[in-house]
Amino acid sequence: MNLLEVKSLFKTYGSGDTAVHALKDVSFCVPKGEFVAVVGESGSGKSTLLNMIGALDTPTKGKIFIDGNDILSMNDEAMTVFRRRNIGFIFQSFNLIPELTVEQNIIFPTLLDYQKPDKAYLDELLKILNLTERRNHLPSQLSGGQQQRVAIGRALFTRPSLILADEPTGNLDSQNTNEVIALLKETSKKYEQTIIMITHSRSVAQTADRILQVSDGCLTDFGRS
Repeated sequence: MNLLEVKSLFKTYGSGDTAVHALKDVSFCVPKGEFVAVVGESGSGKSTLLNMIGALDTPTKGKIFIDGNDILSMNDEAMTVFRRRNIGFIFQSFNLIPELTVEQNIIFPTLLDYQKPDKAYLDELLKILNLTERRNHLPSQLSGGQQQRVAIGRALFTRPSLILADEPTGNLDSQNTNEVIALLKETSKKYEQTIIMITHSRSVAQTADRILQVSDGCLTDFGRS
């Protein structure tokens, strides 16, 4: 069963002679539980594609289905709720709230949704992320690798069906990069979550189940590794 379906996606910025065609007729499907890497040069359109899938931007034309839901047909309020409950985001810059502890940062999306945090699940995640001893630390008291693990925990905590990771290892050294990628693969399998990850690194991309390349707004599927 496909968790994600992208159909004939176009994105054009501007018009006339100054128009920039960021995406050109992009179509692909991702089965549930697959770990997909998206590669491409800067300006190729890969971040635009991720923003479309995450409903952070609107395509000029096309359809996006997540778990059978036509996300582009939703109004803003419905889309906000759907995104918060079904899509987890991991950013290169971590985007942690500096005044909140590790534990508070991880459970924050649940509080935004007026839900009661699952303490048992939090303890499980902290153990998997190797952050149990750091649960009461602030982001400023953590290494880059630890901050990225907190960001992963935050993305996982609402049990979303889809994780979108934008250069999640871009600010990390090789050891932390390997640890973060191993963690993403482990959690993908353990919680049956679908992951789409943008990366500039070919070696990081090779760890994924499948590689997609975006070049000049067009997508090439290199298949499963």
